[in-house]
Amino acid sequence: MKTTQRVEELVRPAVEALGFELCDVEFQKEYGNWVLTLYIDRPEGVSIEDCERVSKTVDPILDEADPIEKAYYLSVSSLGLDRPLKKDADYARNLGKRIEVKLFAPLDGKKEFVCELVSFDETSMTLRTDKGELTLARKDVALARPELVF
Repeated sequence: MKTTQRVEELVRPAVEALGFELCDVEFQKEYGNWVLTLYIDRPEGVSIEDCERVSKTVDPILDEADPIEKAYYLSVSSLGLDRPLKKDADYARNLGKRIEVKLFAPLDGKKEFVCELVSFDETSMTLRTDKGELTLARKDVALARPELVF
């Protein structure tokens, strides 16, 4: 089992008990140090105090289970407004909303689209563009994220 899967399994109940959704877990090297990042969300948003509360709650759980042999820093962060859509839950959260999509290779001479996410499944997504609906294979999408309008 991958480190991130094990951590997710360990901390999800505690995060959910605090009223948050555990959206993603990353474990990667940043500037020479290993960092375990938990991304949390809830409908009313996430504050710095919320991140601190989750961190203080999951830290003893991780210390006791010790799922990571290396030294690392624990980081708890909000999902962020422009967080890329990676998992089905990310796509579900953005159904009916406008998203930005960047493709690995051009489709009809175009690599970037801003459109409404109509539906998705394990392998594809359907988008509503100004020219009609477009279905793309998820494997062809380099980046999908919510459109930010200020």
